[in-house]
Order: sequence, then C-alpha cells, then structure tokens
Amino acid sequence: MSTETIDTKDTAAESSRRDEVADWRGIASEDKEVTATGNLVLAERSRRLLLELVRPYRGQAILALVLIVVDNAAKVAGPLFIAYGLDTAITQGGKGNWAPLIWTVAGYLGTVALSMGTTFVFLRVSGRLSQNVLFDLRVRSFTHVQRLSVAFHEKYTSGKVVARLTGDIETLQELLESALNQALSAILSVVTIAAILIYLDRTLATIVLVGFVPLLLVTRWAQRRQRAGYRKTRGAIAKVVVQFVESMGGMRAVQAFRREQRNESVLAVEDATYRQATISAMRGMGDYAGLTRLLGNLTTVVVIVVGAWQVIEGNLAVGVLAAYLLYLTEFYGPLDELAQVFNSYQSAAAALEKISGVLEEEPSVPEPKTPVPLDKAAGAVRMDKVWFGYAAGSKPVELPDEPAATGVRPAKSGGSERAATAVLPEFDLELPAGQVVALVGATGAGKSTLAKLLTRFYDPSGGTVTLDGVDLRDIADTDLRRNVVMVTQEAYLFSGSVADNIRLGRPGATDAEVYAAARAVGLYDFVAALPQGFGTDVKKRGGRLSAGQRQLVAFARVFLADPAVIVLDEATSSLDIPSERLVQRALETVLHGRTAVIIAHRLSTVAIADRVLVLEHGRIVEDGAPAELIGGNGRFAGLHAAWRESLV
Repeated sequence: MSTETIDTKDTAAESSRRDEVADWRGIASEDKEVTATGNLVLAERSRRLLLELVRPYRGQAILALVLIVVDNAAKVAGPLFIAYGLDTAITQGGKGNWAPLIWTVAGYLGTVALSMGTTFVFLRVSGRLSQNVLFDLRVRSFTHVQRLSVAFHEKYTSGKVVARLTGDIETLQELLESALNQALSAILSVVTIAAILIYLDRTLATIVLVGFVPLLLVTRWAQRRQRAGYRKTRGAIAKVVVQFVESMGGMRAVQAFRREQRNESVLAVEDATYRQATISAMRGMGDYAGLTRLLGNLTTVVVIVVGAWQVIEGNLAVGVLAAYLLYLTEFYGPLDELAQVFNSYQSAAAALEKISGVLEEEPSVPEPKTPVPLDKAAGAVRMDKVWFGYAAGSKPVELPDEPAATGVRPAKSGGSERAATAVLPEFDLELPAGQVVALVGATGAGKSTLAKLLTRFYDPSGGTVTLDGVDLRDIADTDLRRNVVMVTQEAYLFSGSVADNIRLGRPGATDAEVYAAARAVGLYDFVAALPQGFGTDVKKRGGRLSAGQRQLVAFARVFLADPAVIVLDEATSSLDIPSERLVQRALETVLHGRTAVIIAHRLSTVAIADRVLVLEHGRIVEDGAPAELIGGNGRFAGLHAAWRESLV
C-alpha cells in the first residue's frame, strides 16, 4: 500500500472524527445516545466550564485547599498519638513519669481543636466560593440565553431553559458546597493514610493495597454506569419542567378546552420516566456503596487475622496494630464518603453537560466583528437578490459566502436545492424612507418571514438586506434595534407598572417623555384614571389591560423609541372593531414620517398604507398603491371585494 493511500485514509479518518466531535457541539447532544467520542467531548467541555468559573476565585480555592490539607493532617495525626500513648506513655505512667501521657492527651486534643477550627473556616470560605461561582454561572447563562437568536428559542423550549437555570445549577450547588469538600478531604486522607500504613507495617500494607485493586475496577465500572444514568435524569426532569411551564403559561386554553386530565396524563408519563431514571441512578449508587463497603470489610478481616498472628509471634506491637485498625477505619470511612460524593459528582457532571451545551450555542445572527456605525437612520430599506429557506431543525439554510468587491453575499444560483428549501424565492425590493407598505396574502405566503428578515431575527440564505445602504449584518445589534422596531400581534407586557412597560422603548426616558408618548397614541386619559395612574401594576402579561390597551402600550413604546423603521406583524388582527379604530388612530401618529411594513390580515389596515405588496407562495405577485390595485382586477381587488361583502 502506498504512502499516499495511507495518508488519504488517515486524513479521511481524522475528518470523520472531527465531524463526529462537531455533532456533539451545543444542544445537539441532549437527546442522543452518548458514544465513546461523545463522552470524551462532553466531559472535556464540562471540565473547561468549571475551570472557567473557578478561575476568577482561585485565591479562595487555594485557601480552601490549604485548609483541607491542614484539617487532613490534624485528623491523620490523632491515631499516632493513640499509638504512642498505648505503647509508651502508659508504660511510662506506670513508672511514675506522667509527662508522656500528658503530652499525648494534649497533642490529641490539639489535633481535635485544629480540625474544628479549620472546618469552621473552610465552610465559610467554600460557601462564599460556591455562591460566587453559582452567581456567575446564573448571570452568564441568563445573559447568553437572551443573546441567542430567535431561531434558538423557537426550537428550544422555555421549560428547558428554566430547567438549565434552576435544577441543573442547584445540582451543581450541592457538589460545590459539600461534596467537593468531602471528596478532596477523602482523597487526601486515603493518600496520607496509605503512606502511614506502609510506614507502620509493609506486610499489612500489602494486604490493603491488594484489596484496593478490585475497588478501582468497581469505581471505573460505576462511573460509566452512573454518568449514563444521571444524563437520563437531567433530560427527564427538563421534560417535566417543560410540561409545567407550558401548562401554566396556557392555563386559559387548558381550562377552556378541559385539557386538565390530558395534561395530568402527559405529566404522569414524563414524571414516571424521571422517577425511573432517578431510581436507576440511586440503585447504581447503592450497588457501588455496598461493593466498596464489602471490599473494605473483607480487607479489614484479613488485616486483623494477619496482624493478630504477627502480635502473637512478637513481630508487631499491640499499639501499632491498634493504630493500624484505626487508620483502616479512617481509610475506608472516606471511601464510603467518596461513594456519596461520587453520586453527587455524576449528577453535577450531567448537569454541567447540559448547561455547557447551552453556553456553547452561538447566535445564528452574530454580531459583526467590525460594525458600521449607524446612529440615526433615514429608513431606506433595500432587499437585493434575497432568498430564504429552512433546513432540518428549522435553521436557515447556510450557504458559503462568495467574496465580492461590492460586499454583497450572493446565494448559489437557482439550483434544485434552493427550489426545494426556499420559503421566499429570490426577489428584489426597495422601500424608500418614510414609505408605509402593507403586506397582504394568505397564511403561509411568507409575510412573517419577510418581516423577520427586515428585523434581522434571521439572516437571508442569499442576497443582502440593507438599511440606508448598510448591510444589516454589518450593523451592531444596539444600533439595529434602535433603528428598527417590531410590534407583534400580541403585545407582551411585563409585570410592573404601565410606565415601566412604556419605558421599555427607551429605558432612560423621563416621566414627562413617557406621558407624552402615552398622549400621542391616545392612552394617557385611560392610564391616568387607573388607581395608581402610570404606577399601576399591569399584572402578569398585562392581564389587567384589554387587548387594545396592551397594543396601545406597545405603540407608546415605539413612539418613545423613535425608530426609523417599524414592522407591524398583524398588530390589529386580534382586536374588536372599537379597539381596532382606536389603534388605527394611534398607528397614524406612530407611523408618521417613518418607514413602516404592516402585515395586514384586515384590509382596513391597508387604508393608511402608501403601497401594497401581495404575496403568494413567497413571491410578490402584485405591487402598487391601494387605490390602483383596488381599481384593477387582480388578487388584491378580489380580496378587497370579499372584505367589503363581509361588512354587509
């Protein structure tokens, strides 16, 4: 076989391994059966995250480690004082020399006092360290999840996010606050005591070390079994939380359609899966703890028999044997603790895998590396050779960039791949600054997708979307959100006052500016009549206000934000006629002098538009002024005639 053939095979194998490693990146690994490569990738990722979290507090970590070493030394020294007391101090006391016995008792009490002191200080230091680490992890996770693109949140449920930020972090807290201390102390004790056992008697030490071999094999077996078990528990509890969050969030629909029993059945199935996974993990922990204790007891029995025989033969002092047995208790006691720690570690490691997977996700619409400054845009929008499609997993199709002198990122030219995946086939569109455009079309025509491209919730699969001639992908997110604002069909209000919800458009706005925005959209009189005025709590999701009032609050936000471009995604489709008229008047105020794209299901909204685009299967099939299209015999004229008949 030639060297070239071998190199080709090696390259192919390496490429295959890189692809397999990439398959475990981010949240893609959550529902997969873990392979050997996956296990290595997940473990390395979790360790890296833990080290990143601890690194800023390495001073506290080093101090905690020093305290553990001192505490361990104090505990290990105790049996040596006992051995000295049995073999020397008591004998000297019988001869009237009480000094050795006094020093023995004082030394032993000193080790006890030192151990108590180090434990007290360690608990304070480790508690502060663990809370600092967990605080950073919560903030980092929350900040990262908010930064992720809409595409991520459309496929990764809020229930899973809640599970990552609560249950998984709490599992890590158990490890950092108690288990880690026990683990480090136990490991140091085992190592130190092993050295002392060898020093006291090599024959007995050989017995102990031989018994340690099967213990290592059992630990390795349990590690693989427990890690797989706790991965299942973290995935299962996330599904339970998802069911809770979705049921509570949609409680009106649940009660309206009598889904209580159905939801209880679904929750029972998910909870049973979680219970079974937890039982399986706990059974594994029990098996490991039982086997370690069995091996420890068997080794101790052999040591007692051989040690007693050596004492009878005169080859070993009674005090040394007593100390040896005390050390064996200290030797296998930590191993029992390690069995418990091992359980906490496996659970925390599985939780870290999930959290690190979320943190490894990158926004599908990343920030530009060298953003083009755009303080206040005029509002001219252009879409040049734009097309968009979804791939598997609801991610936008990603095509390789083709550098060009113009800075345009063109798509692959019309092949079968594009035709098969395109939601919006290639098109061009230009919106002059200040123009109000209405998008009309049947459900699924591509109106909302076009709106998401304009607001850069998604990047196009090909072509460019520009604002004042600048590609949206080259504009910093803060500049883009300041200049382009979207109002959705259901205005989302946060718990808090009316003023706080309006101020979301510009957090630094004064009360006078908030009141002015409310007056501009016709909301001021209603809010002023509320019990606490603008300080009135709107309750969860704005439940204290009607749908029309919530929409007016959303418009007041937009007025306060003062963007150059506004995208209204079916903002009046869920309102009754009086509320719609109220909102229509507010719309005219908000849209004045701004570029606007209105997704309209009700053709009454089109009346305020300068231009109408009719979409069908992702294509723009009509484009013109409302009066011009109504006077023709195209699709919009037919839609308008049907709407007029529905009013009769």
